[in-house]
Amino acid sequence: PIRWLLLTTLPIDDFQQAWQCVRWYSYRWLIERFHFTLKSGCGVEKLQLQTRERLLKALATYNIVAWRLMWLTYQARLNPNASCQVVFSPAEWKLLRRKFQPKNRSKKPPTLHQALIWIARLGGFLARSGDGEPGLKTLWRGLSTFYHLFEGSQLASTS
Repeated sequence: PIRWLLLTTLPIDDFQQAWQCVRWYSYRWLIERFHFTLKSGCGVEKLQLQTRERLLKALATYNIVAWRLMWLTYQARLNPNASCQVVFSPAEWKLLRRKFQPKNRSKKPPTLHQALIWIARLGGFLARSGDGEPGLKTLWRGLSTFYHLFEGSQLASTS
């Protein structure tokens, strides 16, 4: 058996307080992934904003982007066969399908996993059989590219 010792500066007087510390500690990996997404995926360390106010505004936006990116990644892993409509609007998933399956005219949305793979391919993911799942950096690049494509398609359809 493995025995763990969790050190804390918080007062622990009963089991409930100890359990609360363990719960907080269990979020450590998720918090680390979030900061990794902010730094590596979103590139917040490379921002060269001149004032604290501008940096805080940019971070507020990037926090939302990083959260969405992580949420999308984890949802696709936990519920790969779910409809991609839990994440993408009909206009968004139809654009993805036109890009990657131009001959497929199905009205049924692809799975969340399939949509994620298509997004990752826009970010440089090759989707070969041995490649595993796409990483956060690739998904960040893919989402960025996708939203540029989506904006362009929206502009083209309104003119």
